[in-house]
Amino acid sequence: MKKSESLSHARTHRAISRRDFAGLASIATAALTMPRMLSARISGTPPREKSLAFYNLHTGESLKTVYWADGQYVTEALKQINWILRDYRRNAVKPIDLGLLDLLYELDQKLETDQPFHIICGYRTPATNEFLREHSSGVAKHSMHMQAKAVDIRIPGCRLAILQRAALALHEGGVGIYPISDFVHVDVGRVRQWSFPAYSSLARRS
Repeated sequence: MKKSESLSHARTHRAISRRDFAGLASIATAALTMPRMLSARISGTPPREKSLAFYNLHTGESLKTVYWADGQYVTEALKQINWILRDYRRNAVKPIDLGLLDLLYELDQKLETDQPFHIICGYRTPATNEFLREHSSGVAKHSMHMQAKAVDIRIPGCRLAILQRAALALHEGGVGIYPISDFVHVDVGRVRQWSFPAYSSLARRS
């Protein structure tokens, strides 16, 4: 083999070696990052069970129940939730929107609290809604409470502003804060926010 051919062969060998090394390095990097990727996916895996806890401030009733398990909603638990979130003034029950229950679950997980949701208002009949409109302010004519898609809540030991920010961070519906009445309204309507009393144009949103 001529000297020039030998040098060419050596250069080619070194070039191939560098490419091979780069490939091996990328594989090694992927192998190192893969556990983190898998871990992230695992952490985002839906839980086998979802539970909620409530305390109705008006009736004194308490409930802690698993409302979703093994990929489906638990019928008996939903009946219990519908009851505790009923229009207590008329003992009228309407099935609570499942999306609202999931929103409350996500909110509970985000806040990492072991306290129940204190319920100010859940489902509201049209008659009760009209009564409240006549005797108080900040009540919408077409309130989502009448569709069982809204709930007014507070959580013991959790500042109202923190509860509001956590609800807003979910980006899953309407969030209104009522500092004087000491509750936060959440619903599964369009994404929006307001404070009452604060601005007259936002006064009738709940």
